[in-house]
Amino acid sequence: MDVFEAVKGRRSVRRFQDREIPEEMTERLIQALIWAPSAGNLQSRKFYFVTDRDVKEAIVRAALNQSFIARAPLVIVGCTDSRITTRYGLRGLELYCIQDVACSIMCMMLVAHEMGLGSVWVGAFHEDAVSEVLDLPGNLRPVAIVPVGWPAKIPSPPYRVSPEEAVQWVRSS
Repeated sequence: MDVFEAVKGRRSVRRFQDREIPEEMTERLIQALIWAPSAGNLQSRKFYFVTDRDVKEAIVRAALNQSFIARAPLVIVGCTDSRITTRYGLRGLELYCIQDVACSIMCMMLVAHEMGLGSVWVGAFHEDAVSEVLDLPGNLRPVAIVPVGWPAKIPSPPYRVSPEEAVQWVRSS
């Protein structure tokens, strides 16, 4: 699949088939996560792959009862790792590690799409509750929940702003 085609074709999928994801596909998702670019090559990220039904239901409660999360065969929770503060200080803690997770998740979502899987980025959740559900150590902060599975329905493309609204050129005179 062409990368630009994947970027334009990927959708936020919230309806999943009751069908497991083969292990080799899960391995490709893991590889996409770890091969993503990383600020200063810090790799200040950790990912939890959740397939346990009870844990997924607890994540649903922590995520404002967004029930579609538990219907995905796989739920990935992306966490920042604050242990990088010694190298980049506050900027590393407040920005770089979040960028690391975001970039990894986007790469993984594109690979999922290429393999025919659907996913959706969930940002509405109580961090403390997700941390408790996963028993996260103090250095990890959950910043993204991504249900992944076989789409039961693929939504239509959403509205996008025009290039003129999205981009401001700064050119030499």
